[in-house]
Amino acid sequence: MQRELRLERVGRRYGLRGPWVLRHIHLTAAPGTLTRVEGANGTGKSTLLRLLAGIDAPTEGRVTGRPRTAYVPERFPSALPLTAVDYLTHLGRVHGLSRTAAARAAGEWLDRFGAAAYARTPMAQLSKGSSQKVAVAQALLAEPELLVLDEAWTGLDTAARAELERAVAERVAAGGAVVFVDHDPRRLAGAADATYAVVDGGLDHRTEQATSPTGPHTLVTVQGPPGGRLPDDVAKAVTTTVTTAEEETPGTHRLLVPASHSDVVLRALLTDRPPWHVVSVRPGHRDLDPEGRA
Repeated sequence: MQRELRLERVGRRYGLRGPWVLRHIHLTAAPGTLTRVEGANGTGKSTLLRLLAGIDAPTEGRVTGRPRTAYVPERFPSALPLTAVDYLTHLGRVHGLSRTAAARAAGEWLDRFGAAAYARTPMAQLSKGSSQKVAVAQALLAEPELLVLDEAWTGLDTAARAELERAVAERVAAGGAVVFVDHDPRRLAGAADATYAVVDGGLDHRTEQATSPTGPHTLVTVQGPPGGRLPDDVAKAVTTTVTTAEEETPGTHRLLVPASHSDVVLRALLTDRPPWHVVSVRPGHRDLDPEGRA
């Protein structure tokens, strides 16, 4: 299975004589990349994401490659005759997991998003926020190679929004591709490998200005062998989401990391061979230097 998805001269319109929503679209979703899509309401962002997710087919052009894909739509059909955990377990089976693995993944993701208490609640009785947590969980439980998110943070509480950012960072670090739309320009600011804007039915590549991610940060001090290089996953994060990185002494590094990405960075360091020693982990702030000074 080709893991790199490509849209080549893709166009989409509805009806034989309907206006073109999208035309001459070229886009690649490569493994290990995060792509942001922007645009005003009604410009065709959701249509583009449906094409990427395989939910919709192009009127012209072609789509090559079909990685295992999961999709969170802008509007999630929550009025289903299943409980949250039964729905997620069913989706896990559809994605190829065994019943045991699907049930375990369902429980883990509900817990991560703070919805474990509603596992046995019928979907039709869930609040909008809880329903959105299930929508996000169903896309993550089978570890997709391509994750497509259409306003997936909308309706989530603060903790769940941070958890979704963490999950996105994990997917990218694991070699998955993530394409997302979100109305908040601060969402994953500075983390995207590429940013595109849908304008007049076309796709414009935007040069994203280097922006330090906002929100809570964590200051991580780690020690490796003298002259040792940071693991590739962490080195990639240094160029995208790590706000500051400094080698204090040979082999000792201080990393100021967005809190939502700290687990990814720590996991990469601890699973490296040989593993790095984590000296300390404490709250930090993007306005502080690696020494903790303002």
